[in-house]
Amino acid sequence: MSFSAKSLPRCPWCVGKEDYEHYHDTEWGVAVYDDQTLFEFLILEGAQAGLSWYTILKKRADYRAVFHQFDVQKVAAINDEELAEALKNPGIIRNRLKVASTVSNAKAFITIQEEFGSFSTYLWAFVDGKPIVNNWEKMDEAPANTAISDKLAKDLKKRGFKFVGSTIMYAFMQATGMVNDHLTSCFRYKVLVN
Repeated sequence: MSFSAKSLPRCPWCVGKEDYEHYHDTEWGVAVYDDQTLFEFLILEGAQAGLSWYTILKKRADYRAVFHQFDVQKVAAINDEELAEALKNPGIIRNRLKVASTVSNAKAFITIQEEFGSFSTYLWAFVDGKPIVNNWEKMDEAPANTAISDKLAKDLKKRGFKFVGSTIMYAFMQATGMVNDHLTSCFRYKVLVN
């Protein structure tokens, strides 16, 4: 059976918004090993706390501009004056704690890179180096957090990270392909499993 792009069976959370469907079809659940991309998702998922992912997705270009394309070294070097400027930018979530955590999280991220060789090496060890493949038939079967996201969140907090609670980290794991939570009926499920 073949499908047109518009009729592809997708996870219901993205259906109806072209940019959301594009994100779902090309990024969500794809295994990410690149530290810069992992840092971007870490910051964006933290910014999402209490908001919808779609809100953050629409602001992604502004986040990239404000935070030096998520170059972790440049973000770690942001000073108080630059943070104050960032807080004036309506293109990002202007929550003082979330914006400030971007810089402190960058510094903690670099410390992990120095200890493990890369953030990716540190991160993927939580799932033994390969994605966890779930077999959900309905969206409400997927959990909000798991024992692994609990462990990851606890370790990141211990290392000084902010906005890395277990629910945020599970969403991060879904986004970066550490876990495949596409529904079994979704066309991306089989693509990512093979």
